[in-house]
Amino acid sequence: MRKVYFFATCLGSAAMQDSVLNAIKLLRREGVEVIFKKNQTCCSQPSFNSGYFNESKTVAMHNINLFDEDIPIVVPSGSCAGMMGHDYLQLFEESPEFDKVQRFAARVYDLSQYLDEILQVNYEDKGEKIKVAWHSNCHALRVAKSVEASKNLIRKFANVELLELEHEEECCGFGGTFAVKESDISNAMALAKIDDIKKTGVSYLISGDGGCLLNISGTMKRNGVDIKCLHLYDFLIKRLEGAPL
Repeated sequence: MRKVYFFATCLGSAAMQDSVLNAIKLLRREGVEVIFKKNQTCCSQPSFNSGYFNESKTVAMHNINLFDEDIPIVVPSGSCAGMMGHDYLQLFEESPEFDKVQRFAARVYDLSQYLDEILQVNYEDKGEKIKVAWHSNCHALRVAKSVEASKNLIRKFANVELLELEHEEECCGFGGTFAVKESDISNAMALAKIDDIKKTGVSYLISGDGGCLLNISGTMKRNGVDIKCLHLYDFLIKRLEGAPL
C-alpha cells in the first residue's frame, strides 16, 4: 500500500477543514494510507515573502524534521507545495543543512500532481452537465507548476466543460500579506479578475488555493456577483459522489 504524509496548510486547518477532509478522502479512495502529523504548522511562506528569512528557516526546519520518513509529503495547495518543494532550497542555499533540505523538497507534491501524475486516477462523473472556469494561483503556476495537473483532473469529468480565462496568468490580488499591506491595489486586481471570469458566462469558479478563493469569493459577494467559488478538492468529491455543488 502507498503511504504519504499530509500537510494541511494554515488556511486548510483554520478556515477550510471540509476541503482538507475531502483532499484526504481523494487519497484514501485510491487506496493510499494518509499520515497526519498533529504537530504540523505553517509552511513559512508568509514570513518568507515578508523578508523574515531566519524566522522562516526555523519554521521550515521544524517541518523538515517532523516529516522525517522517506515517503511523499502531499500538500493540497500549490502555493504551500511551491514553498516547501522549491523555496526551501533558496532559503537554505548556502547553509550546511542544504542536502537534508534537498532530500525533503524532492518528496513534496501538490496533491493534484500526485493524483494526476503519480496515481493517474480515473474519475466517473456523477453530476449534471456544467461549465466551469479555473483560477490559477501564482505560486502553483510559476513555482510548483501544478496547474496543468489540476486542470487535467477537472477534464476527467465527462459532463464538465472547462472554459479558459483570457487573463489566466494574472494575479487575483491576494498574495498573502500583499492583500493586507496594499488593500486598495489588491481590491482593484480582484475586480479585474472577476471581470475576466464573468466574460466566460460560467456559474462556477474552481481553484486549488484557499487564499485566492477567499479573496475572489469575498469580492464577488461584496459586489453582488452570482458565481459560486469552489475549492478543487471539494469539487472533485462532489462530482464523484453526485452531490449538489
